Amino acid sequence: MGNGINLVNETGDKDDYESEIYGKKKRTAMLDLLISAEQEGLIDNAGIEEEVDTFMFEGHDTTASGLTYCLILFANYPEIQDNILTELKEIFGETKRATRIEDLNAMRYLDRCIKESLRLYPPIPFISRQINEEVQLSNYTVPTGTICNIHIYDLHRRENLFPNPSVFDPDRFLPENMAKRHCYAYIPFSAGPRNCIGQKFAMMQMKLFVSEILRNFKLIPVTRRSDLKFQADIVLRNSEPVYVKFEKREIAI
Repeated sequence: MGNGINLVNETGDKDDYESEIYGKKKRTAMLDLLISAEQEGLIDNAGIEEEVDTFMFEGHDTTASGLTYCLILFANYPEIQDNILTELKEIFGETKRATRIEDLNAMRYLDRCIKESLRLYPPIPFISRQINEEVQLSNYTVPTGTICNIHIYDLHRRENLFPNPSVFDPDRFLPENMAKRHCYAYIPFSAGPRNCIGQKFAMMQMKLFVSEILRNFKLIPVTRRSDLKFQADIVLRNSEPVYVKFEKREIAI
């Protein structure tokens, strides 16, 4: 369906690519780090299993959920889909070449579209935190040990933060519009010291996935936004299957 991503930069140097992505060469892999921690007595086998389970869950289930709602939205808003395609044509021309890391960085409009999709349909709709010290919140004193539930789905639809909150508008994430909002008004990856450590990778995954689809297919709506009926779960899920029609493009990008 697509050409994938080229994991070697234009110079052909994989080490340089790793340096470009991760900031330094030959960074320790997660599993190696966990094994090293085990040898130092900082974690046991059960702890390693929990960490791996967390990475598998966060890197698969949540991304799949986010992509599902992205595709629904892009199918139901053809003008947005056309704008994304225009950006992709500017980046790739008629080459049909593999995607490079600089291409993902250039997908600024697609980036805004994905962020707006995550605002409307955050894969993790709520998070819970235990308060370690007394907190004064407006006129309320929250005592130590309180479990606080933060409803991200509702937060992202507050009228005072996002005017006409049900409207799908990628321009909410133009720099000048983002600067007007509180830094915690938009938290699809949580926030603070316990935020999602894979959020940058998740955005790269989603941009790559969506761009490869749209380079080859036109999305036709089947399931409408009004058809969505969510069920109670850790991940935002629809109670019924979600459908999008893929129509092969006569000329792929």
